[in-house]
Amino acid sequence: MTRRRGLAAALAVLLASALAACGNDAPTSATKDTTQLEIVSWWTSGSEAAALDTLLSAFRQANPGVEPVNAAIAGGAGSEAIVALAKRLQAGDPPDVWQTFAGKSVQGYAARGSVRDVSSVFDNGRLRTSMQPTILRSLLRSGKPYGVPTGAHRSNVLWFNLALLRKAGVTPPAGGYTVPAFLEDLKKAKAAGVTPLCLGGRDPFTTVELFENVLLGTIGTGGWNDMTADRLDWGGAGVRSALRSFGELLTYADPQAGGLTWDAATRKLAAGQCAFESMNDSSYGELVAAGAREGEDFGTAAFPGTGGSFLAVVDVFVAATKAKNAKNALAFLAGISRPATLVAFSKAKGSVPVIRDVDVSSLPPYQREASRSLWTAPVLLSVAHGEAMSPAFQEGFYDAVSTYIRTRDPKAFADDLRGAVGNDRIPPR
Repeated sequence: MTRRRGLAAALAVLLASALAACGNDAPTSATKDTTQLEIVSWWTSGSEAAALDTLLSAFRQANPGVEPVNAAIAGGAGSEAIVALAKRLQAGDPPDVWQTFAGKSVQGYAARGSVRDVSSVFDNGRLRTSMQPTILRSLLRSGKPYGVPTGAHRSNVLWFNLALLRKAGVTPPAGGYTVPAFLEDLKKAKAAGVTPLCLGGRDPFTTVELFENVLLGTIGTGGWNDMTADRLDWGGAGVRSALRSFGELLTYADPQAGGLTWDAATRKLAAGQCAFESMNDSSYGELVAAGAREGEDFGTAAFPGTGGSFLAVVDVFVAATKAKNAKNALAFLAGISRPATLVAFSKAKGSVPVIRDVDVSSLPPYQREASRSLWTAPVLLSVAHGEAMSPAFQEGFYDAVSTYIRTRDPKAFADDLRGAVGNDRIPPR
């Protein structure tokens, strides 16, 4: 986690200066014809690259004569891409289109004038009336949208290898699964000589996602809403209980976790080298890409205690205010929400469309169930991915998780969050 803490501190400085530097620039013309389009993302794993290719292929088909440049930069959750992007913004050389997350991430770019209002895309696609309402609100600033989502990943998901559970005598998790039951099953897996818990610790977001899921399962949707409204007592009993459970879960993590990226950890689950994984459903696309079969090789359930909610990780593309190829940038964003493109993208990525009138009947069973949850359960935004809270709070959240892993001290965890902007009312323990 030390690597992520240094990165977060660097990002705070880079983004503040970079975004301020381009915030007063006038938008480039969106009517000029050009033949290029540069797209920056962090999608480089097998399933991610395949999903991105569905967007590029759809764009090429709809815009003959324009060649999109895939400028993807490897690094889970954008750890490297965001730094490279900040440097380019600071230099006044933004890509035409780039990937970010919903909520505070896209709204932060909008507040600084770095990305353009995409109302024309929303109006032409009738997205204001067809998009999942919580996700729609997360894209707005002063009533105007500033990004187009590719879909929603459900983050509060538990994956498991069915053969290894049989070997350990563990019943596959189902509704009503609890953290104590999960811990008991991890203990059984370990006793059977099975690595209990996959974790891609080289990508620090995976460990923070694990804590985020434990926290949600402990404090519930009401507590989550208190957190995003800056009313959660970080020194209270609920948080301390979540931290204890988180610490116990980590004792069952793969000893090799520190050297594994998220997708490498998921491939270990597919290959029968570990029993469980807590990870957003990017894992679904990676499991399928690795040849694993849903219901035969792997199964899935909501993370213990979180079955009544959908903790969303929403990838969004935005268009630069100073895009060199602005017309093509808006055309790319407009193409994302076409139903056929969304379905093809979802099949590769593991996410689900956030547009109501998209027919998801051709998606696999897991994704159809995830889609049902998106439209029936409360949708919550992730802190780990910079959606629910400010970048400063996100940095403090990562620091606090890192501190707890190192110290196992709940007071030190809360103390780390005291310095996070917008959360200075944490009572002493």
